[in-house]
Amino acid sequence: MSKDTTEKRIEKKDQHKKRVKRTLIACLMGLMAGILSFMLGGVPDAQGIQPNTMLAILLLLAAIVFQKHVFTIIGIDITELGKKDWFYQGFMTFAIWFISWTVLLTTSLL
Repeated sequence: MSKDTTEKRIEKKDQHKKRVKRTLIACLMGLMAGILSFMLGGVPDAQGIQPNTMLAILLLLAAIVFQKHVFTIIGIDITELGKKDWFYQGFMTFAIWFISWTVLLTTSLL
C-alpha cells in the first residue's frame, strides 16, 4: 500500500470521526431542548397542547444556534462547515427535539 493511500485513509477516518461528533452534539442538543420544552412548557391540556408552546420553539432555536459555540469550545473548526453541514446539524437537532418533546407530551397524557 502506498503512502498516499494510507494518508488518505487516515484523513477519511478523521473526517468521519468529526462528522459523528457533530451529529452526536446535534442529537444531544435536540434531546436537551425537547426535555426543557416539556418541563418549561406548562401542564398540557387534554389534547397535549402546552400553554407555553412558543417557549418550546425558542428553546429549539437556541439549541440550534448554541451548537456553533459548542463546536468552538470542543475544538471543531467551524470555518470548514458549509451550508449543507449547518442545515444537517439544524435538521438533526429539530428531529430529536420533536421526537423527544412529542414522546414526553404523549406519555404524560396516559
